[in-house]
Amino acid sequence: MLKFFRKKEKMTQEEIADKLNVTQSCVSKLESGRKLIDIQTFMNWVRVTNSEVHAASMMFGMDLTNVAMQVLQTAPMYIGGFGLWI
Repeated sequence: MLKFFRKKEKMTQEEIADKLNVTQSCVSKLESGRKLIDIQTFMNWVRVTNSEVHAASMMFGMDLTNVAMQVLQTAPMYIGGFGLWI
């Protein structure tokens, strides 16, 4: 997923390494799974590559994303009905 996030933003390993203040070798190891990524580096990687939605979908699954979208679409209907009830 890290490589997908980076490539989505059309960044090279050198560019993301510079933004994350790590070496290109470290980026390569993280992307290949030869090195475990810590949560702070992961969050920075997600931020730098504008991959917040992709990361959330990966971490929590698409089902949660779909439920959240449905709630956001139907909430105004319930709020409006509650206002009429009062």
